[in-house]
Amino acid sequence: MNNTREVEVEVVVVGAGQAGLSSAYHLRRTGFTPDEDFVVLDHSPGPGGAWQFRWPSLTYGKVHGMHALPGMELTGADPARPSAEVVSAYFDAYERAFDLRVRRPVDVRAVREGTGGRLRVETSAGTWSTRALINATGTWDRPFWPRYPGQETFRGRQLHTAQYPGPQAFAGLRVVVVGGGASGTQHLLEIAPYAAATTWVTRRPPVFREGPFDEDAGRSAVALVEERVRRGLPPRSVVSVTGLPLNDAVRQGLESGVLDRLPVFDRITPDGVEWNDGRRVDADVILWATGFRAAVDHLAPLRLREPGGGIRVEGTRVVADPRIHLVGYGPSASTIGANRAGRAAVRDIRRLLTEGARAGAPTDGARPAGGPVGGTPPDGALTAGAPAENAA
Repeated sequence: MNNTREVEVEVVVVGAGQAGLSSAYHLRRTGFTPDEDFVVLDHSPGPGGAWQFRWPSLTYGKVHGMHALPGMELTGADPARPSAEVVSAYFDAYERAFDLRVRRPVDVRAVREGTGGRLRVETSAGTWSTRALINATGTWDRPFWPRYPGQETFRGRQLHTAQYPGPQAFAGLRVVVVGGGASGTQHLLEIAPYAAATTWVTRRPPVFREGPFDEDAGRSAVALVEERVRRGLPPRSVVSVTGLPLNDAVRQGLESGVLDRLPVFDRITPDGVEWNDGRRVDADVILWATGFRAAVDHLAPLRLREPGGGIRVEGTRVVADPRIHLVGYGPSASTIGANRAGRAAVRDIRRLLTEGARAGAPTDGARPAGGPVGGTPPDGALTAGAPAENAA
C-alpha cells in the first residue's frame, strides 16, 4: 500500500484473533466484501491470534472452553499437540475458507477523528478512512506487571506469563509464582516437578469452584463483568469472577502442598521476597502470572476513557462513539462470547451505516443504503446493543 494514500472502506477490523475473525465472518456473510467494504488488520506474524504465542507445554488437550469460530468447526485435533499449532492451523484454514484477506503484519498506531464523520486509522502499512471500526485487539500485548518496593534490585530473573517458556526452563531453580488465576495454578503445577522449590503468592485467597459450570452460572458471571464496563470501569476477565475449577490436577496440587497459597509479599530483595512479619523466601525466579489489560492504546486520540479508567460500553458499542465497537472486551472476552459479540457488533454497525446513509449524512463516497449495508441481517442475529451472551 502507498503510505501517503488514504483508502476508504466501510469498516476496519483491528485484530484477527477469535473476536476479529468472528466479526469479519459476519461482515462477509451479510454482504460486505473484503478489501472493498472492509479490511482486517493484524499485527501478528501469522494466523492464530494470541494462541500462536502460547507456551509449548500448553497442549490442546489442556485447553478448556475453546469454542469453534462461526461457520467452521475445529475437528480431529490431536490433544497432545501444542495448542499454538492447533489453533494457528485452524485460524489459517478459516481465513482461507471464508476469504477474509487478513493483512499482516500491520501495526495500528493510532485511530483519530477524520473528515466527514469518518475515522482515520493510521498504521505501519498506510492509512484507512472508515465509517466504523471493530476493535478486537484482546489483551495479550499488554501484560500487567505490578510494582513492589525493591523490584529493581532483584538479582534473579523476572518474567511474565506472556514470556513463559515451559516448565523445563525452571529446572533446579527456586521459583515464586505471583497470581491467583488459572495461569498461576497451571504454571505451578507444571513447574513443581522440575524446580528446586516453588512458592505461590496471591493478593486474595483463591476461590475454587466445584461442580459443573452451567449456563445460568455463566450468565451471572458475565453480568458482573458487564456491569463494570457499563459504568466505565476497567473490565475484569470473566474467569476472575467464576473461580478456579477444582479438577483432579488442582486437587492433587492442594494435597501435595504445591498450591499452598501465601499472601503477597511486601517487598522484593536482591535474593528473594519478604513480608512485614519477618518471613522471607529466597528465589531465583519471580514469575508474574498477573494477567493482562485491554490493548486499546491506539484509541487514545479519541479520548474514550471514562473517569473510572475504562471505556464505557453497551453490548459492544462504545457509548461515547457509536462508530466504534469493542469485541473481545470485558464480557465478550471468552471464545464463545467473542463469537456472539462479533455478530452483534456487525448488526449494530449495519444499522448505523444504513441510518446514516438514509439521513444523508456525509459519507465521503461510502456506499448508500441498498449496497452492503442495506440487506437483511442474518437469521438469529442479536439485537443491536444487547449484551452478548458468554460462558466462562
